[in-house]
Parts: sequence; structure tokens; C-alpha cells
Amino acid sequence: MNPAPSDDIRQDPAIQKLLERMPDEMQQSFSEAQLSYLRVALGARQWGKHKVDLRGTLGLGSWRYYYVLVAGRNKRSEHRSHKAGLLVKAVLISILLIISTLLGLLLLYLLKSALGIDLFADFSLGIWGWFKEL
Repeated sequence: MNPAPSDDIRQDPAIQKLLERMPDEMQQSFSEAQLSYLRVALGARQWGKHKVDLRGTLGLGSWRYYYVLVAGRNKRSEHRSHKAGLLVKAVLISILLIISTLLGLLLLYLLKSALGIDLFADFSLGIWGWFKEL
């Protein structure tokens, strides 16, 4: 890949941020072509502005941990985020259905036991006894 050098490469926001972190003599040592290649290399790492952008580090003894919380309007392509979103929705709906089914079965069992209905003679799961003790 051969980036085309532009006359205004030093005005690019990504390049300006990069150069601001360097000493003046180092900033002036880059050619236009080098800066163009740096812009291409940094292009994948640009995050842009976010409504919520919390970053920091925590020191616990000799261990250091970093945290990043970034949130804002989704500007990614639909294809990239659509598959991940569908998977998350499917998992969450499955978990909700399983929990709802188990709670429904528990309520039906408690109702059956409260009405004194025995489906199987001399068999109990023990849930009704536990529930009465509460």
C-alpha cells in the first residue's frame, strides 16, 4: 500500500496528536512520506469522540490493571455489529425463557401442592415442605 503524501499532512488531527507527544526536534525530523505512512498505520486505532470515555489504571501491590469504558452512538457498519448483536440477543432471550419456564413450573408445582393434588402417590420433591417452612 502506497499512501499518497499530501502537502497538508501535518494538519491531520491524528498526526498532530502524535507529534504533540514528541520533542520539537523529533517532530521536525519526519518527512511527508513518513508521516503519511504513520497516518495509515494509526488509522485503525482512531476511536473518535465518545459521550462517555473513562480510562485509568489501578495499582494493586506489584500488579497494575487498566480499565476502559467507552460509550456513544454506534457508527460502525451494520454488518460488523449485526451478527454480534443477534448472538447476544439470542443468548439473552434463551436465558430469559429458561428462567421464566422454571419459575412457571415452580409456581404450578406450589399451586398443585397447595390444592392437595398428588400426581404420584408417595412421591414429593420436597419443595412444598420447604416452602411451608418459610
